[in-house]
Amino acid sequence: MSEIARLMAQLAPKEGVNHTHLSGVNVFRGSQYASRDPLCYSQGVLIVGQGKKRVYIEDQTFDYDRQHSLVMTVPLPVECETFASIEEPVLVLMVDINLVQLNYIVRLMDEHHQIPKDLNESRQSGFFIADSTEDMDCSVIRLLQALQSPLEAKVMGEALVLELLYRLLDAPNAAPLYALSLSHTRLSRVEKALSYIHKHYGESVEVDTLASLVNMSPSAFHRCFKEVTTSSPIQYLKKIRLNKARELLQLQRLKVKEVSSQVGYESTAQFSREFKRYFDQSPGEFARL
Repeated sequence: MSEIARLMAQLAPKEGVNHTHLSGVNVFRGSQYASRDPLCYSQGVLIVGQGKKRVYIEDQTFDYDRQHSLVMTVPLPVECETFASIEEPVLVLMVDINLVQLNYIVRLMDEHHQIPKDLNESRQSGFFIADSTEDMDCSVIRLLQALQSPLEAKVMGEALVLELLYRLLDAPNAAPLYALSLSHTRLSRVEKALSYIHKHYGESVEVDTLASLVNMSPSAFHRCFKEVTTSSPIQYLKKIRLNKARELLQLQRLKVKEVSSQVGYESTAQFSREFKRYFDQSPGEFARL
């Protein structure tokens, strides 16, 4: 077991998500294979200490493992497959992207003329794979070591997350991370619209309203939205509603009709059809698990 895996294992004694002493930083443990399943990834960095995960985003497939980290610059509905066993559980460090921290680093890099000049505005996806480097691994180890202690996590945690973000910005394909911080980019505009969707998914959300919110024409907004998320705005909204519905059914044990209404559906029948199509089981069947 590598040092990174050993430190992650100490922070993740139980299955699923384990909270650490630092807000926005968690460690996931999974001890069995999990087949492809829809879920929503938050805006953040996923660093594997052991095992492998495979992510399906529309017609694209990505693996992230010990050599490759997954960086989600925006929250995205995906499908995920987990490769793990009791003998070799998958261990993943999950670090939320703090926009205040990111903006601070990018501003300093700009002052020192270190922002890449060839940021490609024509295509900025909402995610990318960052290859592991020696500097990155050293940053991860220092952060994991600090997280073992409540005091060290409180004293040094934020600075170590700052270092981690800085190392990620040094990745060759980190353009989407820069674009998230720079206010004039397409990605940062779409991110603003996504934040609105995640706050108002239970209400009526119109594409024209989202386009107006980010000062874009509906056609330009639709095109940029799909570049960043690989989905249309309506498809994205539907997936967010269905993922939120599954959370409500699982955590709050609400009735199907109540959940349907809370996530923005006027018709319970339509909600049930779309839920079954997306998760391959009806909301009632899922609630009984």
